Amino acid sequence: MGLDSGELLKLDGLSVEYRVRGGWLSAVKNVTLGVGSGEIFAVVGESGCGKSTIAHSIMRLNTDGNERVSGGIYFEGENLGDYSDRQMTAVRGKKIGMIFQNPLDSLNPVYRSGYQVAEAIYLDGKGRDEVWREVIELYRKMKMPDPAKRVRSFPHELSGGMRQRVMIAMMLARNPKLLIADEPTTALDVTIEAQILEIMNQLRADFDASILLITHNFGLVAEIADRVAVMYAGEVAEQGSVFEIFQRPRHPYTELLMKALPRRSKREGRLQTIDGTVPRLTSTEPGCRFYNRCPCAGGRCRNQDPPVRRLSDTHSYACHNR
Repeated sequence: MGLDSGELLKLDGLSVEYRVRGGWLSAVKNVTLGVGSGEIFAVVGESGCGKSTIAHSIMRLNTDGNERVSGGIYFEGENLGDYSDRQMTAVRGKKIGMIFQNPLDSLNPVYRSGYQVAEAIYLDGKGRDEVWREVIELYRKMKMPDPAKRVRSFPHELSGGMRQRVMIAMMLARNPKLLIADEPTTALDVTIEAQILEIMNQLRADFDASILLITHNFGLVAEIADRVAVMYAGEVAEQGSVFEIFQRPRHPYTELLMKALPRRSKREGRLQTIDGTVPRLTSTEPGCRFYNRCPCAGGRCRNQDPPVRRLSDTHSYACHNR
């Protein structure tokens, strides 16, 4: 299967399992979604639902021999699963960049921040003076204060927001067409978070880049995304445009998540909680993974995979009873 018109990235039935004691852990099951050119697509869900596993699978960063991956990962019409390690090395950074969750863990503490950004630009065969001009210009576009000075700062000399700007600059150094942002505002205060969101929106305009945003923050999704996929226990429960998901959620899990979002005032009542716990994912038996917590669950939900129902060209959800 290739890409639909206008899609830069297509996941077609992606499943990822990890070998554990006593069997296999199903981290991602049959995920199908597409990211269009110039689009910000958000994958949202609670911790452990498989969001980061999807990101690592696209970049092929989870290949240690302990995993089992099936389905297709198509980029610009080609299946990345067919690429050799050398071909994937050429894709990383040049065509697909990734912003990791904790920049302090991702940056080398013994090298100045600007040098770490410059490393990627040197791969394109540019001279030293040109490279450093580009690094300073990238810092300026990231709205880094005093960029000519900060390129010589070590990571521990920068604030959390500055380190995140360095990571974004590093990923943009070679103008990738797709940027994967894995929880880019985690541990940042709301003021810095707003600045990072503004930068990401500007990146789309300046670099014509598509962004796959991995997050658990619905506020972030509402602020910046065009479309969103809601994940639960490794599966896509519902996906659609931001307006469709927020205004007309159909999957019971999405509806419950919306009721659990903070309200503007206490007069709107207590936040709703979702009873029960996430099921063990070592089983490969069919069935809806939300059935033990779902208020709409019926007998077939336990042992039959739910059908994917389409409300529009962009809005779909997987449920037996809605």
